[in-house]
Amino acid sequence: MTNRLRTEIPEEELEEQRLVVEEKPVKEIPDNFLTQFLKNGVITTDDATHALPFILYVAFLGMLYIGNRHLSENNIRDIDKIGKEVKELSWEYKSSKADLAFKSTLTEVAKRADTLGIKESQQPPQKITVKEDVQE
Repeated sequence: MTNRLRTEIPEEELEEQRLVVEEKPVKEIPDNFLTQFLKNGVITTDDATHALPFILYVAFLGMLYIGNRHLSENNIRDIDKIGKEVKELSWEYKSSKADLAFKSTLTEVAKRADTLGIKESQQPPQKITVKEDVQE
């Protein structure tokens, strides 16, 4: 806006408002195969309305199928993860078992007992016999 008299400004605003209000042309539906197929009476609105429950049923079955697929894939992932954990625990069990077998050998037990002050006996064990004649 340029410097003008105050009387010209409201007239200019009215002109701007008139320019803003324009009607948009109505868009026509493109004339393609699908619109001709539906308009020419092959499938009427009544047929489409009657087929709607079946279409919804098929869509519902499709969603169930997709959901079932996702659940089964998640179960397969969980099974694989648990299988890996089982393998790791099996390895840990085997290494612990081998370590225990090594630590329970006579020489290892003697080494550990020596630190406690217990020494291995040098004499062979004696057999105790009980006479059967004397029973009290």
